[in-house]
Amino acid sequence: VQLQASGGGLVQAGDSLRLSCAASGRTFSNYAVGWFRQAPGKDRVFVAGISDIGASVHHADSVRGRFFIPRDNSKNTVYLQMNSLKPADTAVYYCAARRTPYYSIELYEYDIWGQGTLVTVSS
Repeated sequence: VQLQASGGGLVQAGDSLRLSCAASGRTFSNYAVGWFRQAPGKDRVFVAGISDIGASVHHADSVRGRFFIPRDNSKNTVYLQMNSLKPADTAVYYCAARRTPYYSIELYEYDIWGQGTLVTVSS
């Protein structure tokens, strides 16, 4: 499967933004998906993950209650709905997939990555 992340942009603090991770190739419902982000000068970190059929999700503490990770396997797409954005959310956001039912919070456990989409939140 190949991944294409999109939806990034420049927004103001408090705004909402929805990122999309569109998959092509094999059956996407066989893959768990994670969203990660990398702020300038910092390591790439886990943001949210969802199991292959969406039965289980997990969010990092820094985004819990603000970000949500729905998926629509009929559209081969996983989303990252980001609400109440803060300047600290500024980063390049990446989606990643692994051919297993279960997401992981560890980036090294994903072998398929999208190209990243930049989110900039101004104060």
